[in-house]
Amino acid sequence: MTGDLARIEAEIVACRACPRLVAWRERVAREKVARFADQTYWARPVPGFGDPDARVAVLGLAPAAHGGNRTGRVFTGDRSGDFLYASLHRTGFANQAESVGVDDGLRLTGAFVTAVNRCAPPGNKPTPAERDACLPFLERELAALPSLRVIVALGAFGWDGALRAMAALGHSVRPKPRFGHAAEAEVGTVTLLGCYHPSQQNTFTGTLTAPMIDEVFARARALGGL
Repeated sequence: MTGDLARIEAEIVACRACPRLVAWRERVAREKVARFADQTYWARPVPGFGDPDARVAVLGLAPAAHGGNRTGRVFTGDRSGDFLYASLHRTGFANQAESVGVDDGLRLTGAFVTAVNRCAPPGNKPTPAERDACLPFLERELAALPSLRVIVALGAFGWDGALRAMAALGHSVRPKPRFGHAAEAEVGTVTLLGCYHPSQQNTFTGTLTAPMIDEVFARARALGGL
């Protein structure tokens, strides 16, 4: 990890800016669920993770209450993460097909995985104020990835967050590009690439299938020159 990313990570982990989210993430860690009753939850904001030379950034909504909020790594320890990392493995970005904790040996090559919001929100719905309070962390992470060429936005919230972060970095696009699966938009120095979010609602209903997400990441590799 580069010095810039390490500094950003330290600031993210220490953040207590949003009282509702702080209370929720810590409540979830105390009350837990039966299947994780014997585990100690991370219960802090979750930083991005991956290759500091990444050409592709993967952007989600926020950590899951019993996923990243438990493990301390974004998209780790929940069904969405299982679907995501399996695809990243199949498409050559990850050295293994699953991630269950920060010490499980997962390594990403060419990819950096992060989120718009860093604390698990009630109902998976951050407020606009909570989104805006967290966005500067995303802006700084993107700016600290010198080789970045592609942002894969998982869902409409990620798409909107990417556009907001890039606008703050001086790359506004008008009219605002519309989110869609496999949608593409040139935003400054990067290509924004849409993908349905790998939530259970989407994967269990077939709205997002393994071939569909694999096609998005194959496209991301091509756009990133990988």
